[in-house]
Amino acid sequence: MKRSRHTYRATALRTAVAVAAAATLAAGCGSSTGLGSDQGHRSDTGSARAGGGRLDQSGTEKDQVAAARAAERAADREVALESGPEGISPATGELPAAPAGKGGKSAPIGTLAGRGDSGVLSVGSSGPRVRELQARLQQAGVFSLNPTGYFGPITKRAVTSFQKRHHIRTTGNAGPLTWKALNRTTHKPTRLELYPVTTRPIAKPDKRCLTGRVLCISKKSRTLTWMVNGKVKAAMDVRFGAQYTPTREGRFKMYWKNRNHVSTIYHTPMPYSMFFSGGQAVHYSADFAARGYNGASHGCVNVRDRAKLAKLFDQVRVGDKVVVYR
Repeated sequence: MKRSRHTYRATALRTAVAVAAAATLAAGCGSSTGLGSDQGHRSDTGSARAGGGRLDQSGTEKDQVAAARAAERAADREVALESGPEGISPATGELPAAPAGKGGKSAPIGTLAGRGDSGVLSVGSSGPRVRELQARLQQAGVFSLNPTGYFGPITKRAVTSFQKRHHIRTTGNAGPLTWKALNRTTHKPTRLELYPVTTRPIAKPDKRCLTGRVLCISKKSRTLTWMVNGKVKAAMDVRFGAQYTPTREGRFKMYWKNRNHVSTIYHTPMPYSMFFSGGQAVHYSADFAARGYNGASHGCVNVRDRAKLAKLFDQVRVGDKVVVYR
């Protein structure tokens, strides 16, 4: 009789574990909507408790996550400063048309800035010439953002740094002497360098991303790069979980895809879901598309470019690698 009860309990336990795993898979992570960073953290905590999936963290882990979030907010402020009064729209992955030259024809990319003899660029300047300036400063290693086309305080600091390095009078403005040095020490920006597909520069890929088919996801640059045998095939902006529902890091395998998934815990659509760790998935987020980094997910990797993710969804296969790293 004792053996029978033991067997029954073991069977019941296995069944309960299986049911819990299925529930986690079906739940997904959703996103925290309508809340700022601190409020988003509280919302995530409550939601996680309701779903039975709250993650306990040590004080050190909490401090690390808080520091990472602070760094993200500082990075966002940098982008905002360098985006001009009207700001920049989220990257769509589509390259805009080249600026028009004489007679309405497209101007060659290499001649947009010329030799600097058509005017000095300074804080408040905007347009394709500023975009080329920023792309060249990025090549020189003094500009950490992607080109925005607006000359803000970050660009001024970059110009000043470049001028010091090349023994040019440090005005922070880009005049003929600065352009001459830039043209001598940098190459003509490519179309992709002028109009990058992500808000911030793509991070150097983790070594685990260099072989096979991999979704290479960097928390530092907040980018997802689709790589095949070490070559970048696509890239897009992403955001991650909040303090109490962090996106897990490590090497995973894509184990399930669902084009029209809906979270059963948060009741939010998760189009083009690609699950890689329990209920955590890469998926499109309408909230991310609308509010950018003012919100966070409940652990998933959010993508805001629906069209680009739809193409990626059709390329990624179950079993492909997923690497999430800092």
